[in-house]
Amino acid sequence: MTYEQVKSPKPEDFKRLCGVRPDTFNQMLEVVRSPSQPKQKTGRPSQLSPE
Repeated sequence: MTYEQVKSPKPEDFKRLCGVRPDTFNQMLEVVRSPSQPKQKTGRPSQLSPE
């Protein structure tokens, strides 16, 4: 089933199919669709310079 087919039923049916309530699912979609922040480079700096 696609999201388009699942978003129209009653909240009880939606929870049965997806495992979460529609409100929670919408919050999850907002997080996934929001632009992600650039990842910081972690770890030890390299010993060789890129020159």
